[in-house]
Amino acid sequence: MGFEHLRVEPGPVARVTLARAQARNAMSAQTLGELERAFRDLAKDPALRAVLVTGEGKDFCAGADIEWMRAGGRLPPEEGRADARRFADMLFAVDECPAPVIVAAHGAVFGGGLGLLAAGDVALLAEGAKLCFSEVRLGIMPAVISSWVLPKIGVANARRYYLTAEVFGADEAVRMGLAHEKVPAAELSARAEAVIAAILKNGPQAVRAAKAMIPKIARAELSERVDLTVETLVRLRSSPEGQEGLSAFLEKRPAAWIPKP
Repeated sequence: MGFEHLRVEPGPVARVTLARAQARNAMSAQTLGELERAFRDLAKDPALRAVLVTGEGKDFCAGADIEWMRAGGRLPPEEGRADARRFADMLFAVDECPAPVIVAAHGAVFGGGLGLLAAGDVALLAEGAKLCFSEVRLGIMPAVISSWVLPKIGVANARRYYLTAEVFGADEAVRMGLAHEKVPAAELSARAEAVIAAILKNGPQAVRAAKAMIPKIARAELSERVDLTVETLVRLRSSPEGQEGLSAFLEKRPAAWIPKP
């Protein structure tokens, strides 16, 4: 089945583009479903090394589709919960993608767009991007996205920007941990490709293991963290990939997984 709100280019470096420019890439139920399906499908590819997420047009994502949100508010409670859960299902799919997800955003990054930014592994913002937790202006609040946003920005920043719905820029987003870098708009694509090139120099299974390990370590008690990390190190360094990487370093040659120039 094809996509109407996305362009998806599979491959070792997959590319997912929000392609609803006429609606400023606002997220409707269909958009969320397509994003979830795209990421679940991409995750099945053992050769997947990275996913780049961008938006076409002048804005990355202007937030949730207001007509969809209003219609959802008129549903019976059980249907309303299932409808609202679509956002969480999409963000889980992005978060759980086994390969790194790089989000390169420009223009308006509002509401649900900030959830997508937060669910990725590397977040790049174009200089001039405008960000806003705009939900309270609409009589709602940043709800589902908070499970991904709050761990990054912290309570203090949420207490300001959730409650004021102020627009802020890329510098402030980097300061609060919502993005990693501000990049000149004309260089955003090149910077994203440079991040991907850095990832491709690394052991594919090691990268996947590191991504999977991070949330486990963050949630575990100290003794559990030590056991988990020891077992992972033993498994990785004795694996074919680990032996290849260590041997390549000692032999001063490129590892087998590094793309040829």
